[in-house]
Amino acid sequence: MRNSTWQKSSYSGSNADCVEVRAVDGVIELRESDEGDIIVRTMPYKFAAFLQGAKVGEFDHLITNA
Repeated sequence: MRNSTWQKSSYSGSNADCVEVRAVDGVIELRESDEGDIIVRTMPYKFAAFLQGAKVGEFDHLITNA
């Protein structure tokens, strides 16, 4: 499963200012579309916990223009 396709949010539109995600070899990989050589890897359960926190606004205080 090495060649998983990168996926970006539908909220990103057609610009390159987005975070992309994919599942490869049992881990989740994230990268910024404009800095594709820098990849962050995490476990699926940790990524799921992060997404749950993001959905309920746990990280909203980090956004300066919200």
